[in-house]
Amino acid sequence: MSFTTTTEQTAAPSTKSTENGQALNISSLETGEVKRLHHIPWPETPLKTRKWQLEQMAGAFRVFAKLGFSDGGSGHISLRDPVDPKTFWLNPYGVHFGVLTVSDMVQVDDQGRRVGGADKPVNAAGFMIHSAIHAARPDLHAVCHAHSPHARAWSTFGLSIEMLNQDSCMFYNDLAVYPSFGGVVFAAEEGRRIASAMGRTKKNLLLQNHGSLTTGGTIAEAAAFFIALERACQTQLLVEASLVSPRLKKTFVGEEEAEYTKKGTGSPEVMYMQFMPEYQIVLKESKGDFLE
Repeated sequence: MSFTTTTEQTAAPSTKSTENGQALNISSLETGEVKRLHHIPWPETPLKTRKWQLEQMAGAFRVFAKLGFSDGGSGHISLRDPVDPKTFWLNPYGVHFGVLTVSDMVQVDDQGRRVGGADKPVNAAGFMIHSAIHAARPDLHAVCHAHSPHARAWSTFGLSIEMLNQDSCMFYNDLAVYPSFGGVVFAAEEGRRIASAMGRTKKNLLLQNHGSLTTGGTIAEAAAFFIALERACQTQLLVEASLVSPRLKKTFVGEEEAEYTKKGTGSPEVMYMQFMPEYQIVLKESKGDFLE
């Protein structure tokens, strides 16, 4: 757990964006005492971290519901438990994203046995996918998977997205494709193959004929990537559909520019801050009932 290095703010808050997308305090620029605003406010203890992350987890479901990502009993978010990292939390099966609360979440071990949280069943396919990723990637603490419409449509082609614009660059060299579909994931081996497709470094995955999956060090990072990937797939589909005219030609972001942009727009700290406005609006609209 770490904080972005900052200096003390010495004047009234006012911000601007630097070329790499990092927000800065404008009034401190003249003195050279710059405070970067992108940081992750980790709590002091594992118990406090668990509460904080479970609240973000429930909030992420509300955001996903608001954005139209709910799909019956499909879709799940998992959280590696900060107190007992050998276990993780999942949403219960068959509960709409828009009504989930902190107290609905279920803590399971690596065998799928309930060890805490709500006494409710979890999605078997969800457990197979998420348990495999948590086992293979100890650096990742949160995983989001749902059948959002545009990622599901683009996944049909078994292709990655192209660097079409600044927002697509969030996924530069950070998006894998699982080029297979083995049906609903009820087998542990299929879960391991999905986890293997991500490799050791990538955080995001398109599953052919299935949908998308994103991960992160926090719930906020994984959820922000999920929203961004859905929108990137929507952009890709719109661009592809526009190529009916011979006058139209794709212009791609260059490799160097894409890498530079990824560093400024796709870091864990920036993705955390990218999710916060979404969290704030569902917190206001629900009056915080998902925190129960």
